[in-house]
Amino acid sequence: MTFFVFPPPAPTVLPVSGGGLFPVRRVFCVGRNYADHVREMGNDPDREPPVFFTKPADAISTRPNIPFPSATRNLHYEGELVVAIGKEGAEISTGEALQHVFGYSVGCDLTRRDLQAAAKKGGQPWDMGKAFDFSGPVGVLHPAKEIGHPATGALTLSVNGETKQQGDIAQMIWSIPEVIASLSTYVRLAPGDLIFSGTPAGVGPVVKGDRIEIHVDGVATHVFTLV
Repeated sequence: MTFFVFPPPAPTVLPVSGGGLFPVRRVFCVGRNYADHVREMGNDPDREPPVFFTKPADAISTRPNIPFPSATRNLHYEGELVVAIGKEGAEISTGEALQHVFGYSVGCDLTRRDLQAAAKKGGQPWDMGKAFDFSGPVGVLHPAKEIGHPATGALTLSVNGETKQQGDIAQMIWSIPEVIASLSTYVRLAPGDLIFSGTPAGVGPVVKGDRIEIHVDGVATHVFTLV
């Protein structure tokens, strides 16, 4: 008889506007996708192939209160447009990429910048800087059939009511169709996959008690507090 040796974890899910739950399968993130952010991080914004990294599915959270992570003295916010995949595919063309999108939301790629910087300096993986518990707050998903496929729209992030990031998703170096096409050459995308599409300039530190609000015009707003 086959049985689980302990109860399997509950799936990570995102609420969907209009009803239903979106089960999260995998989480991919795009690094260096806004030229101004590339420059502020000390890199060259030439249009090189997208840089991808991952977070575990259970790093995603819709909780209004997010625990401040351990092992860091320099936690940073990165506000992003989040893309939810709803159709399987590999080697997807840019012309067909949006057919694979279920919908969109906003999210925050919380980053232990001190750990990421140390990893970069040592030529080591970014995992402990990027892939920790609750490192991916995300808002409600809005299906593409309701909001379309946004290619422009102001992206803002505020901390305690003060705007820190202000850009536009039209400023992406790699558009959403191009990101999907490129990522699908490395992995077979499947329903439930999320893609954090990159962040504009203005990233910076946050501390326990800070209230963070992310907004993309025509898509969604998400608010959470670090506790």
